[in-house]
Amino acid sequence: MRTVVIGGTGHIGTYLVPQLVDRGHEVTVLSRGERTAYQPDAAWDKVELLQIDRAAEDAAGTFGERVSGLEPDIVIDLICFTEDSARQLAEAVTGKVQHFLHCGTIWVHGPSVTVPTREDAPRRPFGDYGIRKAAIEKYLLSKAPALPVTIIHPGHICGPGWTPINPAGNFDRAVYETLAKGEELQLPNFGLETVNPVHAEDVASLFTAAIASRSTAVGESFHAVASDAITLRGYAEQLAAWYGQEANLTFHPWDEWAAKHPDTAPATRDHIQHSPNCSMEKAARLLGYRPRYSAFESALAGIKALT
Repeated sequence: MRTVVIGGTGHIGTYLVPQLVDRGHEVTVLSRGERTAYQPDAAWDKVELLQIDRAAEDAAGTFGERVSGLEPDIVIDLICFTEDSARQLAEAVTGKVQHFLHCGTIWVHGPSVTVPTREDAPRRPFGDYGIRKAAIEKYLLSKAPALPVTIIHPGHICGPGWTPINPAGNFDRAVYETLAKGEELQLPNFGLETVNPVHAEDVASLFTAAIASRSTAVGESFHAVASDAITLRGYAEQLAAWYGQEANLTFHPWDEWAAKHPDTAPATRDHIQHSPNCSMEKAARLLGYRPRYSAFESALAGIKALT
C-alpha cells in the first residue's frame, strides 16, 4: 500500500509512521519540515519526506491535488482543522483512494452527559476547536461511501517529548514539581472532574487497526483514549505516590481557584467543562482493538521524560 501521512512527524506520527513501515506500507510523509519525529526509529530511513506548507497550499487551492498526484492508496490526515481544508482534500481524492483516515478529537462531544460517552452520543461541541472538528466530521461522514472515510477521535495525547495534561487540568510543569516535593496543590472544586489521557502509541495503533479492518472501519468514527478516565484528584494522588509522597491537596471553589491561577485557569476551565470519559467499546467490538496504556500510564510516559 502506498500511504500518505499528512503531518506525520508529530505526536501521533512518531509512532504511526514506523508502524506502517513495519507492516509493509510505502510511506510518504508531508510536513512543514520544521521538526523531526519525537523518537528515532530506523523505519524513518525508508520514508519519503516531502516539505509542504499546507496552509499556503490550501489558500492557493492546490493542496488536495498535490496529495492526489502522489497516487496514494491510503491517506491519513493528522492536521486538518477547518471544514474548507477537509473539503478541498476530500474532493481531490474521492474515488481515487481505498481508505481515507482523519484525526478528530473527543472535543466534538462537548460536555460529558452519560458516561462513558459513546461515539453515537449527540454532538454538543463548544469552543472553536470542538465546533470546527465536529463540522469536519459531519462533512466527511456525509461523503461515505464514495469516500471510504474513518475518523479517529483522540483524547489528551501523551508521550515522551511534550508536556502532558497535569492533575490541575492544564500544562503548567510546576504542578509536577509541587507534587514531587509533597507541597500543597490547590485543585478547583472537589477535584472530581475527569481527563481522558491516551498514549500517542495507542492512538497510532488504532489508526493501523482501522486500516487492517477497513471493511468495518469505513464510514465510522472511533474514540482513541485509554480504557479509563481519571479524576483530577485521583491523578494527583497517584502521581504524588509515584514521587514517593502523600498528596497534599486542597480544594477551592472555581472562582477562588481561577483568581489564584489566572494564567492557567482558561486551560483548566476548558478541560473541566468537558470532563471527558469516553468509551472504547466500539473499537474493541468492530476492530478488535484495546489500548495498551491506562490513563495514568499514558500521562506518566510523558512526565517521566520531563525529569
